[in-house]
Amino acid sequence: MASRRSFLLCAGLAPVALSAAPPDSPIAQLKSRRAEAQPITAAERQGRVERARQLMSENRTNAICLTGGTSMDYFSGVRWGNSERLFAMILPARGEPFFISPAFEEERAQEQIAAGGAVQAKVLTWQEDESPYALLASALKESGLLTGQLAMEETVPFVFADGIAHAAPAATVISATPVTAGCRMIKSQAEITLMRLASSVTLQAYQAAWKSIREGMTNREFSGVIGAAYQALGFPGYASAQIDEYSALPHGSVQPQTIRAGSIVLIDDGCTVEGYQSDISRTFVVGKATDRMKQVFEIVHRAQSTALATARPGVPCEAVDAAARKVIVDAGYGPGYLHFTHRVGHGLGMDGHEWPYLVRGDRLPLAAHMTFSDEPGVYIRGQFGIRLEDDMHITESGAELLTPQSPSLEQPFG
Repeated sequence: MASRRSFLLCAGLAPVALSAAPPDSPIAQLKSRRAEAQPITAAERQGRVERARQLMSENRTNAICLTGGTSMDYFSGVRWGNSERLFAMILPARGEPFFISPAFEEERAQEQIAAGGAVQAKVLTWQEDESPYALLASALKESGLLTGQLAMEETVPFVFADGIAHAAPAATVISATPVTAGCRMIKSQAEITLMRLASSVTLQAYQAAWKSIREGMTNREFSGVIGAAYQALGFPGYASAQIDEYSALPHGSVQPQTIRAGSIVLIDDGCTVEGYQSDISRTFVVGKATDRMKQVFEIVHRAQSTALATARPGVPCEAVDAAARKVIVDAGYGPGYLHFTHRVGHGLGMDGHEWPYLVRGDRLPLAAHMTFSDEPGVYIRGQFGIRLEDDMHITESGAELLTPQSPSLEQPFG
């Protein structure tokens, strides 16, 4: 579960300075792993563009529209944040792509396009007192796309999609998800290698932080220790920590929390390696676990193992959730979403949550080289919650976790 990362950063969870860590501490002993990360090549991005064009043909789509975000990065290598000013990439099924950019951003746009190396694209510019939508409509007309099906990537802000639709009323605006998700759901070996590294880094950061824990530490201080571990390992990472009764809230609470002897602690989130995410949760006890805590841990561990054993090419996404949920319900923590309050997993890649989803109603068959979280949990309100989450790769014949499962509450890293 990675959706709290932006919130936590806004809440002021800055990493502990590495200089503050004693030289013999677990954090200070970590070494950077930056050199292990190999960026996605221009050749691979070019292959993605060709795959997108194949899917556009299959879906009778004339072009897709991308604004700032991971899909633009995925296809072009251009990393751009959205603002009120339209910056867009139009990728047609045939012909050269083009960008619409504020005029004062032209050099920065050209620099990023060249660095990505995946596309040869014109950059069409608009001044502050001009309409970017009229410019885009004119470019669509020049490319023969003004009356075709123009597909919007799902994260395009409404103000942009609406402005384009009004400027080009003859175009039929549809969803680009069959194209963008159709490409991004299936990972290449290079992508899986980056995700495997991200998962390994996250587990290493968690273990170093766990070795550094002490009674009296607040949850924010402990999150900062994990942040310092990521800093030492050389990658941007985020962490949440929820203690005791707050661990029963899957995305936690803003309430101040303090670690004490016997506390149960749930940590979550991950890091980013060359644009690719990890998303891992560990739950552990500071000291001795109660019998009930141990019982719930074993149930959740079995549910995670069952999801892993169920996942393989051809199996519907929803079947993985159903198999894990049956373990938890049969153990007395049902029915339905009563104590296992969320789906068993979500797609994972350049976004912490992306297509597809392991949830009831998602009948899409799994395919080799899809990647997901595998994260069952049992949450007992007012007492504690336990979630075990590792990242899962669908192989040619089954599935694998990218990190070892947690063996116990008292020794979460073996």
